[in-house]
Amino acid sequence: MPTDPALTDTAPRASQESQGQRWVEFAQIDNVRDLGGLPVITGGVTRFGMVLRSSTLQQATAADLRKLLEPLGLRTVIDLRLPDEVEREGYGPVAGSGVRIANLPIRKSPQSSLAARDLVPDKTRVDLTDLYGQLLAGSGEHIVAAVRLIIDPERRSVLFHCAAGKDRTGVLAAVLLDAVGVEHEAIAHDYVLTNERMQRVRDRLDALPSYAGLPPANTGILAITADVMLRFLANLHADHGGAAAWLRANGLTAAELDRLRDTLVQPVE
Repeated sequence: MPTDPALTDTAPRASQESQGQRWVEFAQIDNVRDLGGLPVITGGVTRFGMVLRSSTLQQATAADLRKLLEPLGLRTVIDLRLPDEVEREGYGPVAGSGVRIANLPIRKSPQSSLAARDLVPDKTRVDLTDLYGQLLAGSGEHIVAAVRLIIDPERRSVLFHCAAGKDRTGVLAAVLLDAVGVEHEAIAHDYVLTNERMQRVRDRLDALPSYAGLPPANTGILAITADVMLRFLANLHADHGGAAAWLRANGLTAAELDRLRDTLVQPVE
C-alpha cells in the first residue's frame, strides 16, 4: 500500500485483497481501475465488473485491446474529453473494435469554449475543488447521460475516461459513488490512488499535442490530495443534498436512480 499520508488517512474499510483487485494492468494505458470493492454506508460494497475508470485509451496496444474486450467484456466507452481533444488525439485501436463510444464532454459550462485550454487556462495554478464544482455545474446533461448508459445492461461493461483519468473522470466517479452511498473517505481514497500512476500519466500526456507543457507530477493541475475530493463532496451535499439529489434535479428519474444502485451495489448476503 502507498505510504503517502493522504492515502492512509482516508483508506476505506475494504479488504487489502479487494483494493488490489481494483487495478487493471495494461501495457500502454496507465490508470485503469474497477469501481468495485468500495464500502457502502448502508452495507455491502460496490460490484466488480460493471464500470471501469481510466486515463486516455488512444495508445492501447493490440494486447491491451484484447484484454478490454475479453475478459473485461468492454462494450461501451464514455469519453469525457472535449471535442477538440478527441479530434486531435482520437481513440487509437478502440475506434475500430466494435466498442460503442459516447463522447460526453465534462466542461465548466455548456457555453464554454471547446478548446482544452478553457478547462484549465493555467496548468500550474488551479483550485481543484473549485474546478470540480464548475465541471459539475456545466455538465449535468452529460453526467445524467453517462448514468443512463451505465444502468443499461446492454451497454456493460462500461469504461469512462478523460485524459489523465483524474479530474473529469474523478468528478463522474464521485457522483456515481456518492449517489449509491459509498463512504466519502472511500471515494477520496479512490481519487488519490491516481497518485500511484501520475508520473507515468504525466509523461505520456506531456508528449501529446493537446497536453504539452504539463507541470511536474503532484503540482498544479496534476496535484492529487484527499482534501480536494472531500471538500468537493462536502460542497455537493451542502449545495445540492448529495449526488442522488443532484442527479434527480438534473433529470434522472427515481426509477433510474434505483437501477444505478442495483447496478453498482452488491448488498450484504
